[in-house]
Amino acid sequence: MDQIPEYVDDLPNLSGHEELISNTLAEAQSRPVFSDGLDLERIDAAFTIALHMHQPLIPAAGVISEAPIISNLAWMMDHQDIGDNHNAPVFAWCYRRMGQFIRKLLEEGRQPRVMLDYSGTLLYGLRQMGLDDTFDELRYLACDSQAREAVEWLGCTWGHAVAPSTPVQDYRLHVRAWQHQFAALFGLEALSRVRGFSPAEMALPNHPDVAYQFVRTLLDCGYEWVLVQEHTVERPDGSGVSDPYLPHRLVCTNSHGETAAITAIIKTQGSDTKLVGQMQPYYEAKSLHPRDIAGRRIPPLSAQIADGENGGVMMNEFPPKYLEVMRECSETSVPAVNATEYLEALRRIGIGPDVLPPVQPLHQHKLWQHIEPGQGPERLATVIDRLHAEDDRFHMDGGSWTDDISWVRGYDNVLIPMERASALFSTRLLATDVPTTDPRYRRALFHLLASETSCYRYWGQGTWTDYGAELARRAAEAALAA
Repeated sequence: MDQIPEYVDDLPNLSGHEELISNTLAEAQSRPVFSDGLDLERIDAAFTIALHMHQPLIPAAGVISEAPIISNLAWMMDHQDIGDNHNAPVFAWCYRRMGQFIRKLLEEGRQPRVMLDYSGTLLYGLRQMGLDDTFDELRYLACDSQAREAVEWLGCTWGHAVAPSTPVQDYRLHVRAWQHQFAALFGLEALSRVRGFSPAEMALPNHPDVAYQFVRTLLDCGYEWVLVQEHTVERPDGSGVSDPYLPHRLVCTNSHGETAAITAIIKTQGSDTKLVGQMQPYYEAKSLHPRDIAGRRIPPLSAQIADGENGGVMMNEFPPKYLEVMRECSETSVPAVNATEYLEALRRIGIGPDVLPPVQPLHQHKLWQHIEPGQGPERLATVIDRLHAEDDRFHMDGGSWTDDISWVRGYDNVLIPMERASALFSTRLLATDVPTTDPRYRRALFHLLASETSCYRYWGQGTWTDYGAELARRAAEAALAA
């Protein structure tokens, strides 16, 4: 396969190879990712864990409007005397340690499994910091013939953008940008094996038009399944998910009556880092029993995702517990699996997406009781406003790993500059068909995607929102110069 460069014009390669990437992914869809072939008849249940890794980009110290853009990890490294920044070296170890763990377990003859989700801003920052030893480990995990059976990479948004509050055209740019960067780092063949998608902050849009575009983007970019949080979805009748240990079909219909669906692996509720750090999904899976779908015996799947570096549990307790559990579960009736490996095994026995139970984003049942799909966005907006006026618990802000944080309300000081930058990018570059290989396009895209990182809202008002607003200003400036 052709190789694409990691950098173009001193910027990470985030665009310009869309056709090559689309063709690569289309050609790969008929090929299985995992060659060993999970035998569902021999197991009673299974579990899977995913580790999410992320660091935002920020203006370095000095005058904020003039400071170079660096990784937050680099700033932490240089200021270890402030707050929790003393954790920076441990964070850096966390980003490379899975290579060491997987290699050790494979040498012992075990069958380890892990799914990995690395944001584009983190990968760019690590390279900018010169941490080439980290990339040696990541390349081993992405490309080695044995490691690739143990490790599944998940796609994500390049700038850790959350779907409910990111303009839909920008969200697609994030998804494609991450694919560009991953292919540049590890090769198109490695990218062709990335079939699952991990949304930043587990944020799922529930506005029908945004949710539809979210699923449409994933399908158009070659993804086959998405990880969703249990309490962000509902059954078509509005009730909660009855069995989160089975894969489902996420079905999203928009106000024009168009429908898009994708397989969903459901992450159950709980304290993410504690559950993954202590390998709770394994012990949960040991208490589960096979189910029936379409007349076939199906082992259930316990799934969890957590930050791979944040918190004492993940930094300290996870390594020995992960090694212990992988040694214990290998070649048993409750093995560790990767999600695509599990779904491929289901397809081999005739269980495809069409027979999976359907779910939809939260609150849509109530909405569709008052509007018919196809009545259009204006009618939809009117109904949403009325339902919210009647019940302040009803909202179309989306759902995420916590209901305590809205990615929309209370952040006008960063969202308004971000939306202005997005609008300028759309009118000056997208609408005028500026080639995605154009240096002006690449420069504006880099700053736009960096400005849409969720961290600029997650940490509340103050320095972080200032960072987001400044990056959005630079994105707008670059778009105006195009």
